Amino acid sequence: MNKAELVDIVASKIGLSKKQGEDTVNLIFDTIISVLKSGGEVTITGFGTFESRERKGRMGVNPRNPTEKIQIPSVRVPKFKAGKTLKDALRV
Repeated sequence: MNKAELVDIVASKIGLSKKQGEDTVNLIFDTIISVLKSGGEVTITGFGTFESRERKGRMGVNPRNPTEKIQIPSVRVPKFKAGKTLKDALRV
């Protein structure tokens, strides 16, 4: 499923126009992103938890020149932990 299909499903289930469905989905995504950017976490009971973590910097190898070492900087990355309801739904 892609974003357009998700928008169609949300719009049809709630009885909204396609534009209103797209606005709703975009609002949810934007809200989750802004909370993660500020260092918070988003917990949707039964579905899961979104959070951001810092991946530490490390030494790496330049793929063009394997003898050359390069410093890979630390970076913030998203993390998702599935909730119990989602895990149980996928267990068949």
